[in-house]
Amino acid sequence: MIEIPSRHAESTGIAHLGTQPIALAAGALVMIVLGIGAVALWRASTGTAPEQDRLVAVRQLQTRTAQTAEQLVEKTNGLEVTQQEWIDQLQVVQDQVQTVKRLLAAQHGDTKRVSEQVLQLAVAVEGLRQSLASTRRAEASAPPAREKSVRTRPQAAKSSERKRAKARG
Repeated sequence: MIEIPSRHAESTGIAHLGTQPIALAAGALVMIVLGIGAVALWRASTGTAPEQDRLVAVRQLQTRTAQTAEQLVEKTNGLEVTQQEWIDQLQVVQDQVQTVKRLLAAQHGDTKRVSEQVLQLAVAVEGLRQSLASTRRAEASAPPAREKSVRTRPQAAKSSERKRAKARG
């Protein structure tokens, strides 16, 4: 180790501080005790400790949080109910759409069937018209022949009666 000569210590000021550190430590201790006393006096005079204020604030915050959570749960349940109602309504509408589609398909089939029947009837009516028109043309071109055949029939009946009479007698 290195020894410091006393003359050298006095000139650097280390020897001078040897008595002052005790006074400095005593002064610091007095300041700390006074600070603690001031804090204790301040807490005693206000009536509440900051820890108690913090506890009250934490409890209020917990209460608000719980209320907010309950409100969120209620709103979520309300939304779930509303969503379920919408889903039910959507299912009803989808069922109605399916029913309408089936009815439209059936109606389309009925319409097609009726259209085919109308077409068949139109063809039959046209055939009847053509038949009637040809019959009228035939009647218009051959009325005298018919009158002859009507006249000849009674005459034919009379001649057949004559033949029978001759054969009998």
